[in-house]
Amino acid sequence: MIKINAFVGARIKSLRKSKGLTQANLGEQVDLPQPYIGGIEKGERNISLETLQKLIEALDITPEELFRNYDINLSNKEVQEVLDRINELLVKRDIEEIKIVESFVYDILKTIDNLKNLKK
Repeated sequence: MIKINAFVGARIKSLRKSKGLTQANLGEQVDLPQPYIGGIEKGERNISLETLQKLIEALDITPEELFRNYDINLSNKEVQEVLDRINELLVKRDIEEIKIVESFVYDILKTIDNLKNLKK
């Protein structure tokens, strides 16, 4: 089972990066020093709910987004960061646009799978 500090830290880091923020930028927004933000992201800090609220507001997300049930594999953070960037692009779109993107993704993945099968 993953520790809550590690989960929250990894999610904050991933979301921060998906928004193009540095630890220093985020720290300025929540009035915390950069090393403290680094400690949160590493799961080394036991933060208060007040600090968590400030981080959620600074990242412009909802608590649900922070705790969304992503299958976080802490050894594969790059995948999670890419998924967060994609989510950030889609979250402000209407459902019809999201469905169009979904259709494109489906077609692209189907093509990739077909190419892989041809190589076998």
